[in-house]
Amino acid sequence: MAEEKTNVMRILDQKRVPYTPHHYAHPNGAVDGASVAALLDRDPASVCKTLVTQGASRQHYVFVIPVLRSLDLKAAARAVGEKSIEMIPQARLLPLTGYVHGGCSPVGMKKPFPTVLDGSVAGLDAIVVSAGKIGAQVELAPAALCALVGGTFAPVSKYFFLRRELFLRLLV
Repeated sequence: MAEEKTNVMRILDQKRVPYTPHHYAHPNGAVDGASVAALLDRDPASVCKTLVTQGASRQHYVFVIPVLRSLDLKAAARAVGEKSIEMIPQARLLPLTGYVHGGCSPVGMKKPFPTVLDGSVAGLDAIVVSAGKIGAQVELAPAALCALVGGTFAPVSKYFFLRRELFLRLLV
């Protein structure tokens, strides 16, 4: 049985942007990005999350970064010429973008926002981003995504490290 096309997939088709759709089971709702990478058998460095922020000017910005990295707020602010950047509260995501947490895509938001793709994905052949709903992803060239959303590439992420005690508890 073929999976239903999402609005993101229809936009990619309309703009003639080549992509590969991917679907995964999500019985308990949204799953973390590392789990999505594992479910799709993809390198987590090529599976990205879409983060929506607000700058000191009150302007909104979208950042696309690998799932195992965190947004470097200072670097993100520099990349968009803001004094500071902060994540928007999760409750504002749906009204602002039209997407739910865990299904937010940089493609097809209610209105376009300045978008930055992390520099770490610029040289990859393909990245995976949400297709606009939980359980659906699209794989496409980062340059094609960047062009489609009128974005830019900049180094805006950093690895986040777990405290040693927390890491050891996770291993058990």
